[in-house]
Amino acid sequence: MEWIPLPIGVENFEDLREHDYYFVDKTLFIKELLDMKGKVNLFTRPRRFGKTLNMSILRYFFEKGEKDNSSLFQGLKIMDAGDKYLSYMGKYPVISISLKSMKQYSYDLAYDMLTKAIETEYSRHWKQIEASGALTDAKLERYLRIRDLKGTESDYADSLKFLSECLYACTGQRSVILIDEYDVPLENAYFSGFYDRMVALIRSLFESALKTNDNLEFAVVTGCLRISKESIFTGLNNLNVVSITNNSFAEHFGFTPEEVEKMLQDYGLEDNLETVRKWYDGYLFGESEVYNPWSVINYVNSCYGDKKVFAKPYWSNTSSNSIVKNLIEHADLSVRQEIEGLIEGGTITKPIHEDITYDDMNSTQDNLWNFLFFTGYLKKIREEQEDETVRMEMAIPNSEVRYVYKNAVLQWFEKKTEKKELTPLYESLLNGDCDKMAEILSENLMETISFYDYQESYYHGFLVGMLKNIGNYIVQSNRESGNGRPDILVRYPSVRGKAVIIEIKVSKTWQGLEEKCDEALRQIEEQDYEASLRQEGYKDIMKCGVAFYRKECMVKMR
Repeated sequence: MEWIPLPIGVENFEDLREHDYYFVDKTLFIKELLDMKGKVNLFTRPRRFGKTLNMSILRYFFEKGEKDNSSLFQGLKIMDAGDKYLSYMGKYPVISISLKSMKQYSYDLAYDMLTKAIETEYSRHWKQIEASGALTDAKLERYLRIRDLKGTESDYADSLKFLSECLYACTGQRSVILIDEYDVPLENAYFSGFYDRMVALIRSLFESALKTNDNLEFAVVTGCLRISKESIFTGLNNLNVVSITNNSFAEHFGFTPEEVEKMLQDYGLEDNLETVRKWYDGYLFGESEVYNPWSVINYVNSCYGDKKVFAKPYWSNTSSNSIVKNLIEHADLSVRQEIEGLIEGGTITKPIHEDITYDDMNSTQDNLWNFLFFTGYLKKIREEQEDETVRMEMAIPNSEVRYVYKNAVLQWFEKKTEKKELTPLYESLLNGDCDKMAEILSENLMETISFYDYQESYYHGFLVGMLKNIGNYIVQSNRESGNGRPDILVRYPSVRGKAVIIEIKVSKTWQGLEEKCDEALRQIEEQDYEASLRQEGYKDIMKCGVAFYRKECMVKMR
């Protein structure tokens, strides 16, 4: 079959259609939007679930401009929806702005990016404004200040409302306002330390454009989270919030199972369905099963030339995953156990509410679970209502997201280990103090988050991480030696110093720890792991058997 290019990173609907990219038709989103007649519609979905492309579809459908965009929609579902809906095509001036560029390290830089985004939209409408000649001198002067990036802070604070006023004066039509990724600057500001200033800026922009604007036809706002009305949408009583818990609009963001199966058939990848399901399925929007669209198209694209390519995480690279890291860094023992259970495939049940702010994140652990759910790091299994509280049973959606948790856990543990004073561990190893070494390792295991079902590889990585900063000694993992490979070698650079051979075993019971230690020591002897060390000239060679059972440890030496 001829390979159809996939729209990786293509979020402009016109580009997608004119360059013949593969397109999963979501244009019935327009029909449902018109049917619902919401004045201000807030759609919250995880990152990379098609929000920006959907906003581009809305712009090209509704916008009245110099160019007729109807050809872009030929053959798509909306064209068969009936004249009732097609009568809205090309009817309104559209103000479209994305706030994703405001993800900056300082408030001033984020503010500058906002002014540039607004300037771009003012420039886009300039021909229409100029040709009409309908603005007063005062309004024209202000318009040009904003367009030329010479406006004051007050100019930009209500610049979207002002643009809609100008467009109404020139066209006689109220505007459709589209604001994409509205919460990106808020999340970034929270983690960068200027949240309050950013909230005030976004609030002023939104209040003027969406609350007290007679020149607004309707608005669509997208983001990852619903930031509480009190902080952003103050007094906005015409707000229609559509989150991942709603049944309406559920199939318009992300790919449905039928759409994924059709895509795999189109690319001759039917045999890969189970892999795609395991890695990228698992979300539930309302009652609709949904795949991560970003990851699916990246995976299908990776199959060009090799249909047996391994699946890998794509979504994990699209954001900072700060929320997961925040949860893990602030986790107490009970939360760490809950995260362990999730990574191993279990579930947790927590109260869920949608009115949240970033300031709430660390007030209780329950709020952090809320963030994880609404941002796509957890999926709904089922929900129930207890009095006024909705309790949600949740799990990790798929292998891709499980990778994010594991990666965050490993990074967290490495950073925590770097800050620890581990001299007593190193001394107990080099002095042969088995009980002390076992005690220190057990204490540190209690602080970690385990996964891999406590396999030997997990403990191997744990112990290497603990020993890697041992001063003046070389730590080698799985180095070829004798008749096999010892798990870890710790040796002084000079053969006049000590060398320690460490073999790790995992016991299925606490009572079996000593037997496993003996088994490890026997393996060191039988495989003659010390042979190469003796050949190098080492004389002071210690043999260490370390056995683990969950978060308990035993050490024996010879």
